[in-house]
Amino acid sequence: MAKVSSAVVAAGGLVGGYGVARWTRKRPLGGAVLAVAGAAAARQWQERAGGKAAGALTAAYVAAFAGSHPLAKKVGAWPSVFGVAGAMALASWAVADRRG
Repeated sequence: MAKVSSAVVAAGGLVGGYGVARWTRKRPLGGAVLAVAGAAAARQWQERAGGKAAGALTAAYVAAFAGSHPLAKKVGAWPSVFGVAGAMALASWAVADRRG
């Protein structure tokens, strides 16, 4: 079975978490999606790039989520979410996915 890259998992968690929260109007449900995807990506980062890289990428994932909020006030919600998801996907690919 083919593995989904950690870049896709991380970006999908950010976009999916926001989408679920927005469409269901239940922020905790969106947070659960965000957390599950983040945990899955962190496990992949650990396996592919080691503990230090996984810690740094996990911190970047949390920072992307937090940073999307003030950015949304400037560019809008969806552009903000897609922007931070793209940045997170790029970081994940560069650090963990391109090696394997």
